[in-house]
Amino acid sequence: MTPRYLADTHIVVRWFGAPQKLSREQRRVLREAERHREPVAFSAFTLLEIAVLVERGIARINITVEDLLDKIASDPLFEIMPFTVEIASEVAALGPSLRDPGDRAIVATARVHRLILLTPDQRIIESKLVPTVS
Repeated sequence: MTPRYLADTHIVVRWFGAPQKLSREQRRVLREAERHREPVAFSAFTLLEIAVLVERGIARINITVEDLLDKIASDPLFEIMPFTVEIASEVAALGPSLRDPGDRAIVATARVHRLILLTPDQRIIESKLVPTVS
């Protein structure tokens, strides 16, 4: 089954470490995907962001980075989307509306694969570069 949604880094971290921090709509989408055994994609770049955010204590969750990555790797709900030349080209084409490289990689991944992005990031939502569920 092909994913319809791409979860940004914050959504993945919250799903595993603090699901109460997800919006009602984000929880609904993830639970519905889980119930229908529909994969939810996330960018390979998210793995790097998770390692950095959790290690630095920026993502305040009660789980180690190793345990979080193990959970992600073993959860059939999530599908890793590789960072490709096509996605890198899309990053370059996004223009100046997003500065953060992680945001740009995630938005470009959603655009290339025509996925709806699950994100709480207001800059991404306001950019209207990709359809979002906030």
